This record gives sequence, C-alpha cells and structure tokens, in this order.
Amino acid sequence: MKQSLFEARYQEQWAAFENTLQQLERRDRATQEHGHFSQRYRQLCNHLALAQERHYSSHLIDRLRHLALRGHQQLYRQRARPASSIAAFILRGFPRQVRANRGVVLGAFAALFGTLVLVALLVRVWPDLVYSVLAPDKVSEMEQMYDASQSHLGRAADRASTEDWMMFGFYIMNNIGIAFQTFASGLLLGLGSLFYLFYNGLQIGAVAGHLSGTPAGVPFWSFVIGHGAFELTAIALAGAAGLRLGWALVAPGRLSRGTALRLAAAQALQLVYGVALFLLMAAFLEAYWSSKGSIAPAIKFAVGAVLWILVIAYLCLAGRGEHEPG
Repeated sequence: MKQSLFEARYQEQWAAFENTLQQLERRDRATQEHGHFSQRYRQLCNHLALAQERHYSSHLIDRLRHLALRGHQQLYRQRARPASSIAAFILRGFPRQVRANRGVVLGAFAALFGTLVLVALLVRVWPDLVYSVLAPDKVSEMEQMYDASQSHLGRAADRASTEDWMMFGFYIMNNIGIAFQTFASGLLLGLGSLFYLFYNGLQIGAVAGHLSGTPAGVPFWSFVIGHGAFELTAIALAGAAGLRLGWALVAPGRLSRGTALRLAAAQALQLVYGVALFLLMAAFLEAYWSSKGSIAPAIKFAVGAVLWILVIAYLCLAGRGEHEPG
C-alpha cells in the first residue's frame, strides 16, 4: 500500500487518538475512564509497525512513534504510583527508548567506540602518535597516576570513607558535565554531539593505547573496566540524544523545525534520564570499587566483564513485549 493511501485511510483514527491523548494529559477523568483507549493504542502500535516495515517516510514514522510513546505513558500512568513509575521506566521505558532510537544510538556508539578503538590501535603501532593527541606532561601525569607503586590506586585501601564520598560527588559532577555538553551541543545540527563523541574517543583511545604498552597498563584497565560499562555507554547515549535533536533540525520532514525539535526533545529527554541513572552508577562504582587498590586486578576484570554483559543485555532485551513501540 502506498503511503498516501495509508495516511488517508487512518488519518482520522490518528487524529481521534491524539485528541484523546490531549484530554488524558489534561487529566480529564471522563476520558480516562474510556474503555477503548487500550484498543486504540494497540491499533496505533500496529500502524507504526506497518509504517516501519514498509519503509514509509521518517516524518510519518516519527509522528506515529511519538503518539505511541505518549499513549504508552497514559496507558500505564493510571495504574502506577510514582515509585512504581520510576521502576517501570528503569525496567522497561529506558531500554525501549534506546531501541526506538536505534539509528542515532548506533551512530553515536560507532563514533565514540570506533574512534576509541582505532586510536588505541594506532598508538600501539606508532607509540609517538600519543604526543600528537596529548601534551608530554599530560602523558607523564597519566603514567604516574596509574603506576600502582605511586598512584592513588596503590593507596586506595587506606582511603577514608569521607574521601570516598567526596570523590563520588566529584565523579558525578565531572561525568554530568561531559554528558551534558555532548547532549546539548546536538542543537548545532548534531555536529556538536559528533565532535564531542569523536573528541572523547580520541582522548580515551590515546591514553588506553599508550598505557597498554607500559607497566601502568594493568592498573589502568582494571580501574576503568568496571565503571566504564556505565560511563562510556552513558556518554554515547547522551550523544545519541543530541543527534536526535540535530536530526530534527536537519530533516524536519513536513513539520516546522520548531515542532520537529519539540517532538524530538520529548524522546531525547527520555534518553537523558537514563543517562543520568547510568552516570550515577558509574560514579558510585568509580569511587567505591574501581579505585580500591586492595582488590586484585583479576577480580576487577571479571566483575567488569560481567557488568559490560549486563549493560548490553539490559539495553537490548529489557522491556521487550507486546506494547513496545518501534
């Protein structure tokens, strides 16, 4: 079926569903008690699936996806208390949002991790290349920081709990700053987000490639592998949220750029909420686990590998079910 015929056939249904949504969002109790809302929601999800399968325009798919997301929120709002709403977002909502925006998510992951791996390999082959990315004093500082005989990693077992708490706060603020600039710069037509994704990949890759060939290699990798599962993933997802904003400005379809940006922001913010959760977990692990020199590197590597597997499985599998939009 051609898209024009598809839109003509179901346009009235979508408009009626959107009108119902607007009433629900104004908390009109008479509308909330309407018995056909869940059925109309399932029909809309079916239309969204058909539009994606038939490769209709991104304008139509984005409109149906936005209606489906709003409908999902209203469908479960009535039966959920605030605490259970948060739990539902963590267990289902956030990973579903990641998958619903898989295009920009995969692009952001490729930009960050692709750059990181490529630069790390190049520095391993040509060690002097690190000085093209980092100043010599910065390289020396990194070597000393992860030298187990000199750095805080060798003394962390004796660190006071109050210092752990201070470092926890520092890591949160530092990580949020990086994630926010990666997300907000997406308003520059997505180019700002791409820049920060490449930049972070370049910096981290240069450090990783250089330290891997020094005695600081094992302390470095045992330090970053645990919290890195959450921190690096969060930065990539922040970049994806920024790219979502940028794409709405570059290709708004039939919508005005303001309307397209507003719709994209509603989805992007759902990603940002999850990013904040990941950054909180990363900061906790970095302060109370990664920096503990009393824990054997082998244990850190094992736990870190499990955390990476869990993060990937969570984003790919959690919340899959009948009502998942997209």
